[in-house]
Amino acid sequence: MKYIVILVLSLIWSAPSFAQHAHGSEKGPNGGPMEDVAGIDAELVTSGNTITINVFDPGNHKPVSTKGFSGAVLVAGAGARETVTLEPSGENALKGNSKNAIGAGATITLTIKTAEGKSGQAKFGK
Repeated sequence: MKYIVILVLSLIWSAPSFAQHAHGSEKGPNGGPMEDVAGIDAELVTSGNTITINVFDPGNHKPVSTKGFSGAVLVAGAGARETVTLEPSGENALKGNSKNAIGAGATITLTIKTAEGKSGQAKFGK
């Protein structure tokens, strides 16, 4: 009986970690990782020091207008941390530039607020 209780508790405690790993494997239309945040799907795309968050409807992956959105990312990697403010760019993107290129192994934490006032955070690994 003791072993059954231990097995059940182990499964319960490990369930959230399984959910986190499965969630971050979805790729967006532009090839970047996607995360659900604040009622939208956010896709991270980086190029050099440019950070772009493309915004999509989670039900059908259609672009969502970023008019009225605000956001920022915290870039942590190589012993340095930097906060980058994101501004609406184009139809469905938020964009900003870091001081340095975004290197492999960096962690990017997005904080976003939608035009409807919903806010949330998502973490991406590079």
